Amino acid sequence: MSSSPTPLVTTTPTHRQHPPSIDRLTFLVDKSKSINHLLQTHALLLRHGLHHHPILNFKLQRSYASLGRLDYTVALFQRTHNPSIFFWTSIIHSHAQCGLHDLALMYYTQMLTNGVEPNCFTFSAVMKTCPLRPGKALHSQTIKLGFDSDLYVRTGLVDVYARAGEVEEARVLFDGMEERDVVCWNVMIDGYAQHGMPNEALLLFRKMLVAKIKPNELTVLSLLSACGQLGALESGRWLHSYIENNGIQVNAHVGTALIDMYSKCGSLEDARLVFDMIDEKDVVAWNSMIVGYAMHGFSRDALQLFHEMCRLSCQPTDITFIGVLSACAYAGLVSEGRAFFSSMKDEYGIEPKIEHYGCMVNLLSRAGQLEEAYEFVKNMKIDPDPVLWGTLLGACRLHSNITLGEEIAEFLLGQNLANSGTFILLSNIYAAAGNWDGVARVRTLMKHSGIQKEPGCSSIEVDNKVHEFLAGDRRSPRSKEIYMMIKEMNQWLKAHGYTPQIDTVLHDLGERGKEQSLEVHSEKLAIAFGLISTQPGTTIKIVKNLRVCSDCHAVTKIISKITGRKIVMRDRNRFHHFANGSCSCGDYW
Repeated sequence: MSSSPTPLVTTTPTHRQHPPSIDRLTFLVDKSKSINHLLQTHALLLRHGLHHHPILNFKLQRSYASLGRLDYTVALFQRTHNPSIFFWTSIIHSHAQCGLHDLALMYYTQMLTNGVEPNCFTFSAVMKTCPLRPGKALHSQTIKLGFDSDLYVRTGLVDVYARAGEVEEARVLFDGMEERDVVCWNVMIDGYAQHGMPNEALLLFRKMLVAKIKPNELTVLSLLSACGQLGALESGRWLHSYIENNGIQVNAHVGTALIDMYSKCGSLEDARLVFDMIDEKDVVAWNSMIVGYAMHGFSRDALQLFHEMCRLSCQPTDITFIGVLSACAYAGLVSEGRAFFSSMKDEYGIEPKIEHYGCMVNLLSRAGQLEEAYEFVKNMKIDPDPVLWGTLLGACRLHSNITLGEEIAEFLLGQNLANSGTFILLSNIYAAAGNWDGVARVRTLMKHSGIQKEPGCSSIEVDNKVHEFLAGDRRSPRSKEIYMMIKEMNQWLKAHGYTPQIDTVLHDLGERGKEQSLEVHSEKLAIAFGLISTQPGTTIKIVKNLRVCSDCHAVTKIISKITGRKIVMRDRNRFHHFANGSCSCGDYW
């Protein structure tokens, strides 16, 4: 083992004074709330020659680790003669708790080499941060040694698979358990929430309630994340009510999760109410509200909140500046955005990340300063990602700058950085300029490259149930009514002079075929379902997994005017608030 610093305790053992009882010393070690207090207790043990007592030594190691002095824990462990399974489990647990899974696995391997057989607590400890590959090896060992049915071991295995995204395997293990505590339910729910399966997380929560397992703070944090991903406002409000009625404290963590959920579900009013109710706001709560305002395009509110935050001496973080720079981009505040970007490093010592550069590119692009935005990207200190290039290409489409769009696209193709979004944006640039040869060339490139467009999916929540739609979807029990509404919507649109934007369709179809393809985009199906399923005047809230296409955007503006409905749509880029024939994004997204 590598050498580690020795605890600063050098008292020579003496037996002149009668030593306190082992129970008393154990109590002192357990109750040490600071490193200095623990060092004093350690000195007392040395003074009476009790530092090798197995229980006290074990307690010391655990206490040093809990107070952040893992080096002292390691030093004590290295001096322990023939450490028992309890000591090995403790050193493994201490490293796993600190996220040092490589070292935790190293100690586990050394333990096996020394002929010490693991128990259920050892397996539970080593699995806490274990990656999938060694986790599978541990799974085999638990079966071999007969620990795979133990509650804590099985929970650890569910966590290993769920953390790695192997949620189906995790669910098989979960369903095979005869007994499950709240920790096990939390692990499985969080696995779903963290890996893009929010519907499954909410369904499992309902089963948890049926099983009469009482949720705790960690449960609701995962569920609020799931509601935010789905845009499930009704479910989120029900969960908020459950929190308040079941004694779960709305502390900074839960409060911030509620703000984030309400913002992502399109209800900034509820988000602000929660924010104002948090007595001791940390920087995460401020960030969540600032980003929420920015995401919806309420730039002035975001910047006002930032200034208030600074006035109250709350130090901003890199996340704060993502919200602030996004707010500047949406409001066209170019000079202010430049000033904030410079202040990150100059005033706050924060090194800009790819997200901050992306915000600056968006800011310059929205203002029509495409050449400057392109130079900004080329001179970045870090490599730009596809999202950033997509922002620049989108701006070329908006400002009809074919030359720059082609240059960027050719660069991306040459560097193997192009994705389906790159091709679609380039095709739209050509189409907007009437360059149909260019459109055909892009289609051919996509076909030869084997790149396919990610399928669009739009969801809408009605009566606490989330309904999902793909393009041309007919799976809904109300499919016939939905398509009747689509037909009626087409009549409204035609009466208002709407012309389908068939240039956005990349499929090799005739003109009528392209129009029919546009009519059944997932966004339109979700809107139609919302119109037949909710009362007149009710706001329709939709979540789209991709960037909303320009045709659906134009249609939604007209539908909002005809029906007098507010339609809130969250796509991959931002929120769109449609009302009276216009959108909050100003037709730039």
